[in-house]
Amino acid sequence: MSEAAEAAAFRRLLAHLRKRSDVQNIEMMTLAGFCRNCLADWYREAVQEEGVVLDKEQSRAHVYGMPSAEWKARFQREATPEQVAAFARTQADSS
Repeated sequence: MSEAAEAAAFRRLLAHLRKRSDVQNIEMMTLAGFCRNCLADWYREAVQEEGVVLDKEQSRAHVYGMPSAEWKARFQREATPEQVAAFARTQADSS
């Protein structure tokens, strides 16, 4: 696979996640083992390997398509007790 194809797939994933603001990070973590914040961290680490300095908020804004605080205010809901319990089970299973 070419780097151009990988980059295109990454851009498509970002666009998809931006459209699916209804999907909460805790749900992603429970089901997939990663969330938007994880993706932002991976992106920041990758660009730092290329010598680009990017802080956590800059990388999150890149993934979210806006400052993460704005995304949280607009889209993040309080986690339900069921979501918290499901997340805790996945964390215990991965230990």
